[in-house]
Amino acid sequence: MEWLEVSTEDCPVQRTLDVVGEKWSLLILRDAVNGVRRFDDFRRHMGVSEAVLSDRLRKLTAAGILTTVPYREPGSRARNEYRLTPKGWDLWPVLIALRQWGETHAASPGGPVLDVRHADCGAPVRVVVECATEHTELTPRDVTARPGPGARRRNSED
Repeated sequence: MEWLEVSTEDCPVQRTLDVVGEKWSLLILRDAVNGVRRFDDFRRHMGVSEAVLSDRLRKLTAAGILTTVPYREPGSRARNEYRLTPKGWDLWPVLIALRQWGETHAASPGGPVLDVRHADCGAPVRVVVECATEHTELTPRDVTARPGPGARRRNSED
């Protein structure tokens, strides 16, 4: 079976984008990775409307990417902080890869707004693709891709 014959209804890329593929969702995740936890801080930092922010936080929480933790400032009502779950932290390499691509292909003239470095040695952090036996720095020419065991033939009407 060739790739064009495979149904993409159950594609993991498509399912992932259904959850986090919207601009504001990714920017919320970027801020959460960098320590932003409170609604008002997200709103102020990103310049997003309350309605859009509420909707995206609700979706990310429902997907198990964020969790809520109640807090209360003295004299105020109880509110929730939003914290990344392990599932949310698993998206960190995706954010680093987007940052890396952006610094290469959509760089700002002033340079990067965030300098991410290895805490032990100080070297810049980057994302690489490697095989399960740790042959690092693979390129698309180094791999083969074929339909997997869950692949189904797409309908001829598609």
